[in-house]
Amino acid sequence: MPFAVIPFLLLIIPVLEIAVFIVVGNLIGLWPTLALVVLTALIGSILLKRQGLGTLRRIQAETNAGRVPGRELVDGAMIMAAGILLLTPGLVTDTLGFLLFVPQIRSQIRRFLGNRVVVMARGGASGGFARSGPADAGDGQRRRAPDVVDLSGEDYHRRPDPSSPWHGDDEEGRPSGRTLH
Repeated sequence: MPFAVIPFLLLIIPVLEIAVFIVVGNLIGLWPTLALVVLTALIGSILLKRQGLGTLRRIQAETNAGRVPGRELVDGAMIMAAGILLLTPGLVTDTLGFLLFVPQIRSQIRRFLGNRVVVMARGGASGGFARSGPADAGDGQRRRAPDVVDLSGEDYHRRPDPSSPWHGDDEEGRPSGRTLH
């Protein structure tokens, strides 16, 4: 989402909320409308606790199994966003928040994002990077992106610049015992 859209959203969402409050208030009255806002916040906090704890358990299970909990982390982020939307006073934000609690809608959003986001995670026995997303060939083989350099511990050697005043090591890389002032 371009950053230019954010100021537009900051303006349009409150205006939309006010309009919906007026329409709903005219239909059911002031006090039922206010009760509806409080009720949705209470239901949202209960759903946030229930689904949030379930997601945390799934993240822990995936991590304990040695897998990257990508799906669970994305679900957790969407559940947190749903909780924030439900705790924000407003009927439009409440509707969006309740929609994020529906697993099928989260799945659709995850699928949409999965086609556009590349996730890199540190892990595996070799200590290298694992990729998932569009660069994943699907057969377990990784396609290298041209801007990614994958080095192992044997490939990387620290070679300080001897002309640097911050060097502090002798020619063989051992600490010289000098202190730099």
